[in-house]
Amino acid sequence: MGLEVTSHLHPVGSFDLSDHPVPTGREEVWRFTPLKRLKGLHDGAALTGDGIDLKVEAPEGVNVARVDVADSGRGRSGFVPTDRVSARVWDATTGVFTVDVPADTELAEPVVVSLTGQGGDEAVAGQLLVTVGSHSSATVVARFQGSATFADNVEFVVGDGARLTYVTIQDWDDDAVHHSTQRAVVGRDASLKHVAVTFGGDVVRHDVTATYDGSGGSVEMLGLYFADAGQHIEHRLFVDHNEPKTSSNVLYKGALQGQGAHTVWIGNVLIRKEAEGIETYEENRNLVLSDGCQADSVPNLEIETGEIEGAGHASATARFDDEQLFYLRSRGVGEKEARRLVVHGFFTDLIRKIGVPEIEESLTSTVEAELAKNVLEGVF
Repeated sequence: MGLEVTSHLHPVGSFDLSDHPVPTGREEVWRFTPLKRLKGLHDGAALTGDGIDLKVEAPEGVNVARVDVADSGRGRSGFVPTDRVSARVWDATTGVFTVDVPADTELAEPVVVSLTGQGGDEAVAGQLLVTVGSHSSATVVARFQGSATFADNVEFVVGDGARLTYVTIQDWDDDAVHHSTQRAVVGRDASLKHVAVTFGGDVVRHDVTATYDGSGGSVEMLGLYFADAGQHIEHRLFVDHNEPKTSSNVLYKGALQGQGAHTVWIGNVLIRKEAEGIETYEENRNLVLSDGCQADSVPNLEIETGEIEGAGHASATARFDDEQLFYLRSRGVGEKEARRLVVHGFFTDLIRKIGVPEIEESLTSTVEAELAKNVLEGVF
């Protein structure tokens, strides 16, 4: 947990803002990001902390509060800012929103955190800390909507033998900008399922790191995104296998349609010398629905020991599967309906992996709405 990160794709962290110069776009971690569209989050935009309406629905037994930075315990995950935006958020925020699930607690209902942007020209900063005590089980859902220029740091601390499912849903208005830096530490024999769903926003950039604090921990990262014309959606993932007999599985799927739609997926897994007996796999699939789209997908594996159970990665970007379309059309299905069914099937297996029925139903409806819009706009 306290080891120095040696990955060439993961910058050295620092709490000192001066150690994070304003990016130019030539840096490895920024080369895909449209910096001019970040509205100054990476440079000098004032982070006021206002302009986001926050509401929480929490079952009994969960401690939810806004805590002053000095009393919050932020940094418990080992979080250290790795870029200028996260360093600026660390400096600018005076409070941390905390969700604490005590040890030996099993929640039957999810904790739902709804954040609604109120518009305006000022940028907003926020911090969230989710802690799940040992041998507890919880689901936390964070929904983002409305209009905002928002940057946040998010931490997850999953205790020994605990289970956490975290679902973040980006349903922003078309003009929103969201930069999020997230870090999780997973205890001995604990598990984290991290689910990222992105449909809205002008620019959405998420950088998620997971590491371990004991053997036997498991991490599953699932992602679903749908980029329309002009949208930039970027997901950067880093799994640091720093303990033996740990596991990770990453699966992200995205669809793109419309001129200028751009998605970026960077997956990186570091397997340290001491991480013997681990197993990991990362996969990204992109489905291009129209001309004028761009999907960048870069999987990486950095392996420092050969004593592992298995490690692999896969990436693919393609248009419709002609064989699937031919199969459906040969059985009397019209072309537009056949294309809709192919896209629906592309996402269905991932949606079923989420394990939160209410979210799965909602996402299925959202995908159907996107497909219906595509039909109306003539994409299909």
